[in-house]
Amino acid sequence: MSPIKFTSLVLLSLALSGCQSELATVADAAFRNPPLVAQPDTGRPTTPTTPADPPTLPSPPPVETVDAKPGCDAEVQSKLKAPGTNPVTLACSLRLTSADVITHPLVFEGSAASGSVLDCGGGTLGVSAGQSRKEKTAVAVRSRKAGSGPWDAPSNVTIRNCRIKGFVRVYGLGENANGGTMKASSRNPDHTAFAQASAPRNVRLENIAFDAPDGIPFYVGPGVTNAALVNSQIDGRSTAVAVYLDAESANNTISNNVFGISTEKRELIAIDGSANNRITNNIFERSDNGGIFVYRNCGEGGVIRHQKPQHNQIVGNTFRYRSSFLARPAVWLNSRNGSSSYCFTDPAYPFGSSASNRDFAQNNVVRNNKLEGGSDSLIRNDDPTNDIGANTATGG
Repeated sequence: MSPIKFTSLVLLSLALSGCQSELATVADAAFRNPPLVAQPDTGRPTTPTTPADPPTLPSPPPVETVDAKPGCDAEVQSKLKAPGTNPVTLACSLRLTSADVITHPLVFEGSAASGSVLDCGGGTLGVSAGQSRKEKTAVAVRSRKAGSGPWDAPSNVTIRNCRIKGFVRVYGLGENANGGTMKASSRNPDHTAFAQASAPRNVRLENIAFDAPDGIPFYVGPGVTNAALVNSQIDGRSTAVAVYLDAESANNTISNNVFGISTEKRELIAIDGSANNRITNNIFERSDNGGIFVYRNCGEGGVIRHQKPQHNQIVGNTFRYRSSFLARPAVWLNSRNGSSSYCFTDPAYPFGSSASNRDFAQNNVVRNNKLEGGSDSLIRNDDPTNDIGANTATGG
């Protein structure tokens, strides 16, 4: 493992201690001429050498076979294209045109939505005029709970060639990890498996142009697996992060994107108790508030966090800094490690964040990344199991 340089880390640590809280043109051309790209549930149980070459990235789990949904009928299309802001639930496939502007939030819910393909054809999903975060959510892909049976989760939902003025959220047991359902489930030792079985799988966003209206453009909720954001442009502004990978989620891919978005205080990507993700070949234009932070949000909302943020691949990315003075890290493994007061709000159980508030960001790979305008001290790691190497910095 290549050693981490600690020059000026004292000043950097002081500055950070209070802070825990070219492809755009190609993308535009793609939207003008969008390509046509082909593309067991259960109930709640009760109960150290540096390699010479970059490591081979593990292949993601195979995508399950799901038949594509037929096209939406005339009634659904009419409702969708009519003026208004009421949510529209889709369990069908739809192709728009570049002239279309949809102001209704779209919902893909339960297994009925599995196999749905939304191809905007360069059209716009524009809900930024909404007042609340929910009203500004352009697309929600979510599981459905009916009665006492298992959660009904969608899979293989594809959204492509869209301009999105708003947010996309994918979730199962809850929109985030702090809700009542997550809290109850987290008391069980098999919480991670249950959360994943109950959440959407194989949700793919490709060739998307985000214009974020003061919020998180892409939120991958608890338990979501095999979600992907690829070949996209993420612009606008966020009061938080640009991409959030929440607790118990896994095997997600964030690749070949350009992040032009500005954040108010926080990092661009949060990996919070999420594992086996691939963050590769992205360009982060505004990294001064931080690039990718890997941690486990112990005990927030009284919810026990189970899964450790391990085996993540952060490879081949470019982080651009305007100045390395007081800049936050491009990659920070174990960025919290029990430093938040809510770490002590979860109950005493012999597992997860109840047993230890540490992040346990271990066995991650951070290689072949470029820090343009930043120093190599902006990759922070304190665990010898992480593979750090072949990263280059061009700043002071």
